[in-house]
Amino acid sequence: MSTTSETTELHRGAPAGTPLLDASDLVAGYLPGVDILNGCSLVVHPGELVGIIGPNGAGKSTLLKALFGLVTVRSGTVTLAGEDITNHRADSLVRRGVGFVPQNNNVFPSLTIEENLQMGMFQAPKRFAERFEFITDLFPTLGDRRRQRAGSLSGGERQMVAMARALMIEPSVLLLDEPSAGLSPVRQDETFIRTRKINKAGVSVVIVEQNARRCLQICDRGYVLDQGRNAYSGPGRELMHDPKVIQLYLGTLATDVEEAAKDHPTPPDAPRAGEPTSGTGPVV
Repeated sequence: MSTTSETTELHRGAPAGTPLLDASDLVAGYLPGVDILNGCSLVVHPGELVGIIGPNGAGKSTLLKALFGLVTVRSGTVTLAGEDITNHRADSLVRRGVGFVPQNNNVFPSLTIEENLQMGMFQAPKRFAERFEFITDLFPTLGDRRRQRAGSLSGGERQMVAMARALMIEPSVLLLDEPSAGLSPVRQDETFIRTRKINKAGVSVVIVEQNARRCLQICDRGYVLDQGRNAYSGPGRELMHDPKVIQLYLGTLATDVEEAAKDHPTPPDAPRAGEPTSGTGPVV
């Protein structure tokens, strides 16, 4: 059983109080006997935006799928507002207030924007008008283009529809799996701004991202995963400039960052030497 000091270090920077979402010592995988998650943990408090970064194959997306009941948790627990939801089915989790936006195939291309949002309300169709008004206040473009088929939208626009559909059921926590993947730098920025906007509207958010620097800029706290385990955690901007995180997860770029910092100090929000400025660069 972990001590209080171990728990504090594991979730460094987490606010006091009871977490909204609490995943503890998760072991999970896709094939029998092959584990992708090897005891990782995270907590999300009400109103938090929490980022998950790490190298390819670290188990980031698997963690989200385990939280949402899409990958079997072999040991460990997941609780939502104190209720055990480990291995609950996805439809049950949606009813309990968990939204999930997958990286790929996240819209119904043959349906209109409005029809996609209706699919988000299949468990409570009578509330569609109320929730549609809220969503279009948040994202006016969707109201203006409600009759347009989702298949004709750009990648960034589809991502907005997918997020909006997940928000229709009024979740308390939203799980986003690499929402900026495959988008241009401009569309990536729009996605991160949109994510923060959703969070400020009162929804707790967990975001898995390949664009580590941008993710850490917007999140309250971050977790670094490696081989299915927790490697580091802490406030987002603190992790972004942590020499250990840079050295271990950006490899030889650490030297470039250190040399550039000596010769040309940069303000906190400016891109640092050797860091990717879009999702096409090195992955943390």
